[in-house]
Amino acid sequence: MKKLLDTIRSLKPGNLFMLTLAGIINAFGITIFLMPVKLYDSGISGTSMLLAQLTPKWLSLSVFLILLNIPLFLYGLKKQGGAFTISAIYTVIIYSVASWLITDVLPIDVSMASPLAGTDLLLCALFGGVISGIGSGLAIRFGGAMDGIEVMAVIFAKRLGLSVGTFVMIYNVILYVICGIAINSWILPLYSIVTYAAALKTVDYIVDGLQRSKAAMIITSEPDAICERLMNDFGCGITLIDAKGGFSGAERKVLYFVVNRFQIMRVKDIVHKIDPSAYITLSEVADVFSAKEQK
Repeated sequence: MKKLLDTIRSLKPGNLFMLTLAGIINAFGITIFLMPVKLYDSGISGTSMLLAQLTPKWLSLSVFLILLNIPLFLYGLKKQGGAFTISAIYTVIIYSVASWLITDVLPIDVSMASPLAGTDLLLCALFGGVISGIGSGLAIRFGGAMDGIEVMAVIFAKRLGLSVGTFVMIYNVILYVICGIAINSWILPLYSIVTYAAALKTVDYIVDGLQRSKAAMIITSEPDAICERLMNDFGCGITLIDAKGGFSGAERKVLYFVVNRFQIMRVKDIVHKIDPSAYITLSEVADVFSAKEQK
């Protein structure tokens, strides 16, 4: 009990605020856009939506979210740690309570159509996916989670020889097939795939950052001249790495340089003007942090 209390106290108020916001945003996307037209979210959230449709009214979305998610988070406690588990359970509770308030307490009619998008399935799928994706992305970014299936994926995917993403995708495909069989229609499950795709892309943007940079690896025989020119033009430092050609055995310098997407062509022009035989590779970088920014 003492360890649990210490873990709770260690949670940052700012993170708790963002997790609260994440749960509310996710609930808004699900209850305002998806549930009214019977579209399905992914993972445990989508499973809860289906079960809520097929069972008595008192077994609502909010009930299934807690019944299905919390045991999964507790099962993953040893693997994920106490702080993550508590944050995830807190986020799901907020999501559950906010969903209940919107559907059963607040004066919002979500019984027949979306209050904002009507019965337009494509609009509901896209906006429901994007908004719930924002909520899920914020939950992940600030130390929690919105869905227990992701925890199960981390635990079991490797044992099954799958990636985490593949595990989650297989679960969702099975879920949508079951939804189609249960409601005897494939239109809503197919639109739900649009929701899943929109949410997945949004989560990537929220977690990895909207302004992705590019890391340039430059292999050249003119490192000094290129370094001087790039540092003067862009006003930032470059990391030099000693390297050796595997075929020629010649000593080389590898320049590591992070730029934004608007600077890529300029870097190429500068490098190849100085050393036409320079070899450049570019890889995507999400969120660049410096020690100065973290203080």
